[in-house]
Amino acid sequence: MTTPADDVFGKRYGEVLLVRIGESGPQATVYNSFPLNDCPAEPWDALDADRLAKENGVAAALLNGPRYWLMSRIAKKPGTPQPTKSFGGIEMIEQATVQLASSNPAPYSVNTVDRKAVFTFDAGRPVFELIDTDGHRWVMQTYSQVVDKNLSLDDLPALGSRLQLPDGWRFETRTLTEPLTVDTTDRPAQVLQDDLTNSYSLQF
Repeated sequence: MTTPADDVFGKRYGEVLLVRIGESGPQATVYNSFPLNDCPAEPWDALDADRLAKENGVAAALLNGPRYWLMSRIAKKPGTPQPTKSFGGIEMIEQATVQLASSNPAPYSVNTVDRKAVFTFDAGRPVFELIDTDGHRWVMQTYSQVVDKNLSLDDLPALGSRLQLPDGWRFETRTLTEPLTVDTTDRPAQVLQDDLTNSYSLQF
């Protein structure tokens, strides 16, 4: 395992997903601006998804951001290739591939992500979780300003009152008394988004 990066909690980034249609359905290559830059607002707002799709010869391009990390550290499996690419002048690193539920996934639909990474949430920090009808916990890995451009960390504890959760699901917040680790170095991550496009990872 590589040495974990410096504390990423609260740091801003953006993603571009390049979607291709394969035999198993839509698959996206995910490019992330972190840690090269903080997804500067002006060039990000100028990005055109249709133009990016044509320029890259893909079925669609999805703009995912700006977002803010909620884990403390990210460690990548050594030897993982990470080529870079520029989108509208924003440099990004290839970070993962995602098997999408559809070309435009609905809220609370599960996507399979090959990211080969360990996310660590430190003790003493808050976590925001969805609990599904089977009792599985999904921890928020990033909060999003895609839908609500003013959403902030301070808004997250009360987020449950704003979400249109599936029947039987609930939203909880707690402060960790010990570190929480989501290790997907040797298995695909299971990831979903709520109706404000905040992202959550299944805790195995």
